Amino acid sequence: MEIYLVGGAVRDEFLGLSVHEHDYLVVGATVSDMLAQGFKPVGRDFPVFLHPKTGEEYALARTERKVGSGYHGFAFHAHPDVTLEQDLARRDLTINAMARAPDHRLIDPYHGLNDLHRRRLCHVTSSFSEDPLRIVRVARFSARFCQLGFSIDPSTRELMMEMVHNGEFSALQPERLFRELEKAMQAPRPDVFFSVLEEVGALECWAPQLARKISGWPVDPSAWAFLHFCRHETSPVKRTALLLAACSDDAACCKALAQTLHLPKRWSALAHTACIVWKYAMSQSVLNPDSVIELMDQVDFWRRKERFFSALDMIPSLAWAYGRADLGQNANRIKLAASDIQAFPISRLPKQYRCLEGKALGQALHQARRLRLHNLLE
Repeated sequence: MEIYLVGGAVRDEFLGLSVHEHDYLVVGATVSDMLAQGFKPVGRDFPVFLHPKTGEEYALARTERKVGSGYHGFAFHAHPDVTLEQDLARRDLTINAMARAPDHRLIDPYHGLNDLHRRRLCHVTSSFSEDPLRIVRVARFSARFCQLGFSIDPSTRELMMEMVHNGEFSALQPERLFRELEKAMQAPRPDVFFSVLEEVGALECWAPQLARKISGWPVDPSAWAFLHFCRHETSPVKRTALLLAACSDDAACCKALAQTLHLPKRWSALAHTACIVWKYAMSQSVLNPDSVIELMDQVDFWRRKERFFSALDMIPSLAWAYGRADLGQNANRIKLAASDIQAFPISRLPKQYRCLEGKALGQALHQARRLRLHNLLE
């Protein structure tokens, strides 16, 4: 049994980046060998185990062969006779196909270190085309490493375009796409992720709403390009909400796009609220207290205060990207007023209403808060 450190940990070490996860490859072992040493199996599609003490992943060396379409259309061969080089050959990019031996020797049969030095994202073999998710992974690595000078090798870009043209991309499961989207939204340049997908034709297949152009934006008409200008916002949930708010015509469009992207409920709800708040901001250059109260009712502020405040926090970023500083100022005024009324206690009610109970007390408190908001915004 031989154990090698593989993948991102080796790559990031050479890039001088922090390594948070370690993945290991086991050559010359069987499932029985791993179980006998206390490793815990976690993989159903291929043998992956967790170390009994560290919890880190150890996978048996394997080869794979395309036998059908989709994620499950692969036949795997995990056997003690599979070599390290054979396992590395099935990986997506050369920079991810390096390994460290126990004595710290670098094993680099596909010249990944050279591509690291050249700042090049290049596929390992032609088998790259067998899994369309690799198109999205290359886009994600572009978003993560573009600031280090990385670019996609022309031959890899051409292969990605051929895969889209052949219809392979359409076979991807929404859940797999969302996992890549989540990671891309944590990258330094999430806008590059969408740019690459658009260039190879994949964005139109996946979410054509994101490939549309935004009217009235003076900087760049692309629906996703403003993410570069909002990069100070690092939360993937908020970044996604910003994107959907900017490129959706209305709340119904936003909801449909969230379904297309297979967003979790929490992500979708924040995007929906942000879209409503942003459309309100765009249509109301001068605050009207009654319309603000109507907006708060529409987004269920009285029960979902935190979500409303999160949406308001995004408006200055969108307003700045659009060159509308006044909208950001209005959002801050609404936020201050909403913060005041959310803390409006029963003790501030007129005395004749404090003796009320149940629903009647709730209605009186609600009306008092609305009046307070109206006065704060006049």
